[in-house]
Amino acid sequence: MAHAAPKHDYHLVDPSPWPLVSSIAVTVMMVGAVVWMKGLFGLSGPGVFAAGLAGVLYSMFGWWSDVVKESRRGDHTPVVSLGLRYGMVLFIASEVMFFAAFFWIFFEMALFTEARALIPEIGNWADTASAWSTWPPQGIETLNPWQLPLLNTIILLLSGTTVTWAHHALQVGDRKGARWGLITTVGLGIFFTAVQIYEYNHILHENLFFNDEAMNSGLYGSIFFMATGFHGFHVLVGTLFLTVCLFRLLAGHFSPEKHFGFEAAAWYWHFVDVVWLFLFAFVYVVFG
Repeated sequence: MAHAAPKHDYHLVDPSPWPLVSSIAVTVMMVGAVVWMKGLFGLSGPGVFAAGLAGVLYSMFGWWSDVVKESRRGDHTPVVSLGLRYGMVLFIASEVMFFAAFFWIFFEMALFTEARALIPEIGNWADTASAWSTWPPQGIETLNPWQLPLLNTIILLLSGTTVTWAHHALQVGDRKGARWGLITTVGLGIFFTAVQIYEYNHILHENLFFNDEAMNSGLYGSIFFMATGFHGFHVLVGTLFLTVCLFRLLAGHFSPEKHFGFEAAAWYWHFVDVVWLFLFAFVYVVFG
């Protein structure tokens, strides 16, 4: 009776090493980051971080491969598929709150500049308060939003249409259309990353945010790089997500009725698009 067929719609996961392996790998990676940046126990350099990162990537590949195998052998019943959808929705909601924190500090600094003048002048605070009395702060050279930022906006908006094209094509059984839509979306994601790398190089090479004149205005650069940089990281993750979906499509894993892996990637990509629209509108245009 222990091996009898289940009489419910839920999938009871087989014993798996991946939660333990991935936890150890993440711990090693984060300790390695400290070792790399600050040194620890006489160690230095990126070696420990690289070992942890390799473990994380290995765990991701192994764990998600098992999930794909479960789906292929029919373990993802309608009830399980619904749970996966809820999980993806909640994950994206958590990512929304993640970016809300960056926008919170940005808007606080941009909208309440006059409040800095009311704080008592203690130590070097007077110089900092003076620099923050305007937003962007004194000495900051902002980017022209209608050049590279606009280009990246067009790239992401176009990629949103191509991933929708690929999704619709897959739904109607047009595997060729789905393939080319995914290839185009992945290419646009790579193009976006390349443009952002060029933009960052220009900012750092020209000392637009960090220079002698903007000595007390470093918070602007910190917020800018945290917000746009983490968005860039999400674009990179989304590009990898869609690349895996492309390989799975070529391997025949998806059908018009069963393709949640690709659907989740499309949701994630649209989320990345929407976040960028807010970044472009407020960080580059309104307060730039």
